[in-house]
Amino acid sequence: MPIENRRVHVRPRLARLAAGAPEPIADGVWVVRGGFPLKTMNVYFVRDGDGVLLFDAGISAMTDAVAAAGASLGGITRVVLGHGHADHRGVAPGLDGVPVFCHPDEVADAEGDGGDHYFDLSLLAPHGRFLLGSLLPVWDGGPVVVAGTVSEGDDVAGFSVVHLPGHAPGLIGLWRESDRLALVSDTFYTVDPQTGIHGHPRVPHRAFNWDTEVARASIRKLAALEPASAWAGHAHPLTGDVRARLERAAETT
Repeated sequence: MPIENRRVHVRPRLARLAAGAPEPIADGVWVVRGGFPLKTMNVYFVRDGDGVLLFDAGISAMTDAVAAAGASLGGITRVVLGHGHADHRGVAPGLDGVPVFCHPDEVADAEGDGGDHYFDLSLLAPHGRFLLGSLLPVWDGGPVVVAGTVSEGDDVAGFSVVHLPGHAPGLIGLWRESDRLALVSDTFYTVDPQTGIHGHPRVPHRAFNWDTEVARASIRKLAALEPASAWAGHAHPLTGDVRARLERAAETT
C-alpha cells in the first residue's frame, strides 16, 4: 500500500521554493524539479499500483515538496535510487517508513558516504570547488537504510532496470520499451554543475565519477537502446535523434 508521508504540511512555503509541482512527462510518469534557485534537480514519480514510486530522491530541501507531490498522486510506495550521491538520496531519509531500493553495487555508498570517497574536487575550477564543496553537505539527507536491491533486467513498475555504471558503480536507469522512455539518473549531464549553464549532453564531470571511461561505455549502452526520450537526473531531457546525441556525448572530454 502507498505510504502517506507525515511531513507534507510542515513547511509549505519552503517546499514551494525548493521544488515545483509534479509535471506529467509520459503515461504514468511525472517529474518534480527542485533546487533553489535554478531547479535543476529531477525527482521522477512512476505509477506503482495505487500510488507512485520515486526514481531518484533529489536534495534534502525538496523533502516536503516531494512528500506532498507523492500524496497528491496516491502516496509513495518506495524509493528506487538511480545512485546514492548526496543530490540523489537527499529526500529518502525524510520519508518516514518508505523503503529504499538500489543496485547491489550501490548499497555501500547509499548506506555510507554517498560516494564521497571517490570524489576528487581538485578537478574542479576554484569556484566549483568552493560552491560544490559547500553545497554537497547541505544537499545530503544522509545515509539511507536499503530495504532491497534491483538489478539488470528486473521489472520495476513496468520499466526494466538497466545497469549504467561509471558515474557511480551501481548507477541504474529505468527503460520502458513500449514508448522508448528512459529515466537515467546521472548517466549523462546536460548542465554544467559548476555554472548551471545548460548545453549539449556530456559525460558527467570527472570530479564526481567512479570511473569516467566506464561512464562513456554506459552512455553508448543507453544510445544503443535508441530511446525516444531520455530524462536525466538534472535539467532537461534529450529528444529528437537521441542515439546520435548520446553517441557524440560519449566522445566528449
